[in-house]
Amino acid sequence: MERFKKLTLKILKWAGISIASLLFLMFIIPILFPGTISAQVKIFANKHLAGKLDYKKTHLTFFRHFPSLTVSVDDFLLKGSRPFENDTLLAAREVSVGINLKNLIFDRQVKIDEIYVTDAYGNVFVNSKGEANYNVYVSKPSSQPKDTTGSGTSVKLDLIKLKNWNITYRDHSAKVLVDAKGLNYTGKGGLSEDIFDLETDLDISKLDLSLNRIYYARQKTLHADLITRINTNALTFVLRKNELRINDLPLKFNGFLSILKDGYNLNINAASEKTTIRDMISVLPPQYLDWAKDTRIEGNSDLFFSLKGRFSEQRNLKPRLQARLLVSDGFISNGKAPVPMKNFNMNLNVDLPDLDTDQLGIHFKTLGFDLGPNNNFRAVVKTKGLEEMQIDAKIKGAVDLYTLNQALGLKNIEVRGLLNTDIKANGIFSLDKKLFPKTNGSLNLKNGWLKTQYYPNPIKNINIAANIINTDGTFRSLGIKLNPFQFDFEGNPVFVNADLQNFEDVLYKVRAKGVLNVGRIYRVFAKKGLDVSGLIMADLSLNGRQSYATTGQYSKLDNKGTLILKNIKATTAYLPKSFYIKEGNFRFENEKMWFQKFFATYGKSDFALNGYLLNTINYFIERQGTLHGKFGLNSNYILIDEFMALKKGDNKDQSIDVEYAKVENPKSSGVVMIPKNLDVALGVNARKVEFKGLGLNHVKGTASVQKGMVYLKNTSFDIIGSRMGIDARYQNESPLTANYDVALKVLDFDVQRAYKEIDMVREMATAAKNVKGIVSIDYKLKGDLDKNMKPIYPSLEGGGIVNLRDVEVKNLKMLSAVGDNIGARAFNDPDMKGVNIETHIKNNLIHVDKFTFKVSILRPTISGTTSFNGLLDLRIRVGILPGGIIGFPVVVTGTHEHPKVKIFSKKGQGILEALYNRKTNKVIRQERRAEKKTKRQQRKEKRAQEQKAKEAEQQVNKDLKEK
Repeated sequence: MERFKKLTLKILKWAGISIASLLFLMFIIPILFPGTISAQVKIFANKHLAGKLDYKKTHLTFFRHFPSLTVSVDDFLLKGSRPFENDTLLAAREVSVGINLKNLIFDRQVKIDEIYVTDAYGNVFVNSKGEANYNVYVSKPSSQPKDTTGSGTSVKLDLIKLKNWNITYRDHSAKVLVDAKGLNYTGKGGLSEDIFDLETDLDISKLDLSLNRIYYARQKTLHADLITRINTNALTFVLRKNELRINDLPLKFNGFLSILKDGYNLNINAASEKTTIRDMISVLPPQYLDWAKDTRIEGNSDLFFSLKGRFSEQRNLKPRLQARLLVSDGFISNGKAPVPMKNFNMNLNVDLPDLDTDQLGIHFKTLGFDLGPNNNFRAVVKTKGLEEMQIDAKIKGAVDLYTLNQALGLKNIEVRGLLNTDIKANGIFSLDKKLFPKTNGSLNLKNGWLKTQYYPNPIKNINIAANIINTDGTFRSLGIKLNPFQFDFEGNPVFVNADLQNFEDVLYKVRAKGVLNVGRIYRVFAKKGLDVSGLIMADLSLNGRQSYATTGQYSKLDNKGTLILKNIKATTAYLPKSFYIKEGNFRFENEKMWFQKFFATYGKSDFALNGYLLNTINYFIERQGTLHGKFGLNSNYILIDEFMALKKGDNKDQSIDVEYAKVENPKSSGVVMIPKNLDVALGVNARKVEFKGLGLNHVKGTASVQKGMVYLKNTSFDIIGSRMGIDARYQNESPLTANYDVALKVLDFDVQRAYKEIDMVREMATAAKNVKGIVSIDYKLKGDLDKNMKPIYPSLEGGGIVNLRDVEVKNLKMLSAVGDNIGARAFNDPDMKGVNIETHIKNNLIHVDKFTFKVSILRPTISGTTSFNGLLDLRIRVGILPGGIIGFPVVVTGTHEHPKVKIFSKKGQGILEALYNRKTNKVIRQERRAEKKTKRQQRKEKRAQEQKAKEAEQQVNKDLKEK
């Protein structure tokens, strides 16, 4: 017993000493090594990170992530790689790295084997060009020998732990958005090995997923338990154990993903088998989940999914997507329902080869449900393709919408009415080939009634009788009758009757009459408080054939009636703001739609139109039709800046190209985008037009919009106190680029005022700073505009004449330098009155033709080249008495600010022109000084260029012979 006591005391003693020693080490090590660790971590970061790294405090402790010794930084901020060096890639409250204690104590080396990131925001971004912001880790070149000493800092990860992350992944090149909130992740394994198994535990509280702006998941919870074998040599991920749960829906999948030089190789299979309809419904958008809680839902479901093949944009390869959804023995009933929905069955197959929608196959082998006797719905639908779609469909049903509403227990909407549908279709649908499936079908709704929680009054007396028939599979035999479509809302009846035959040359009879309060009917379907209002009043009778208007047989048309719009809000895909039609009175008279009284605003701009549109019926019938018209446009004020595509505005439905350009260029305005389906002439009379702070007053002339281009002809306006005449053409190429041609004439304008008020004058004519007086210009230019709608100077081409009618030129540095060198102070104040200066512009160079002026008794003649960036290569002949016949040469090089003068010299220093790529709108090379070369070098280069040209000509001849 005594020996046992001693042994126990000895064990407790050494245990206490060990624990005390361990605690002592845990306190002392962070004190002994902080400099070593902090210095080596900073060195490692500077060597291996391309993005800017910033943080506030650093800590070395065992206690933040016990028992690991960790280096922690607070308020961590990492910027992205180029070209996203100003954007945040990762921001976190705390980032910690675990240090291998053995290497630290015995080798004084920092080996990182764990990473912890807490309370973080991640912003992963790939732009439309495929450039990514996450390429911040710079690895050592493979050509360097391996470090065999084992010194310094290295990463050999065994654990990654992420806690409370919000991360957004946006890939504009693939049109993918993933937004995950409340992400917690633990990854274990030999992450630094060439081949290892990564054990993953992942939880996301809210997950959004969209492809091409279509959301496939909104606010979903996600749990993943995964084991993935990763081969870093081949960049292959093999899915070994992979279990997901999206809300209540379990999903298992297997396969592999290989990352290749030019894309991916995929083979992934997923399944959710032997689940219930309720589990399947759990992945619906959040607004439907409350409904599911209070509804009895029974039945079985199975989901299968596969994605196989290569993905390579360069080689135009894409994988095949296949999916199958089975729902059987479905039963849905709300507690108040007199009859449940029973026998809900669905067998859906989706096939998308090469992710090509033109090959999309959708097959509803079964789709149906019962709502009691004589109240059921059945459909079998099979389609293949999109642009040219093969269709085989049978749809039949008789449904009491009130019974359906009660069975489903819908809370926010009430519907009533008897709906009968019977449609059979078989054949090909193609707009280009004008094919339509052989069809015989009808849809009838009687005594319809619709009410939502958003508005107290219902839409009543909804009656629809629609029939469609096609006998031979072409547009020629297609007929659609709508007799009638009518409803009552707020005491105002609306009635539409339509009979359309032969869609190759549509024979139409349409009658429409009624008053529609747009603001109130919008509130039936949307939440209150949104700024939408307006009134539409129609009394129309349209009778005719499509070809009557296109072939000029206007006497055969019988289109008449009126359409009145008041306070209508309208948007387009390319403008950032909404148009507000304050008042629009339209009268239909055979081929013309007259604008009798039309007033609209767009931001600060206002427009009054009078005139007509042609071909309006054909525009709505014909695919990609064009509207023709002629108008007078009057305006008090037009602000061009508001129309630039990337400006801020209330329009949330801009095109995806504009949306992505706005995200990728947040500080840019973009250019004005022109619709391609207009052919309209405008007589313009605008009191003031403003563009980038420059005011154009009393604008008058002719404008036209044709095929996505705007033309100005015989247009004039007041600018800086002078009247300018202009002919121009403008065309946008994308939301970020545009091109233009302009021919302008301006008489007698003030040079100093132009220099102060017009940016382009300051940039193109820097010498104007030293010029006072009146000049006239006759000039033609063409070029490109950048993403802020500013001229790209290397793109400019053109030329013209500047007449110095009555000017003073004082202290121009270039002329002053010449005067100083030849001893003639009069060059500081030359006489240039009445001088014409002709110049030509190309590739950022301005070529000056010879012009002569007076300097006291001297007659200088100047010619040569200068550039927009200020380089000079000018020749001056200084003529002396009598009449300038005798003279001597002078060369001026250097820059406008620092000119270099050589007297009695004809040898300047040339300027190599800039290089500009018009397809990409990029400046490849700025202009620069030509290298000084000997005559021997010049002869050698000339012979090489001649030989190259000869070989190119021979190759062209060879290619032509082969053809």
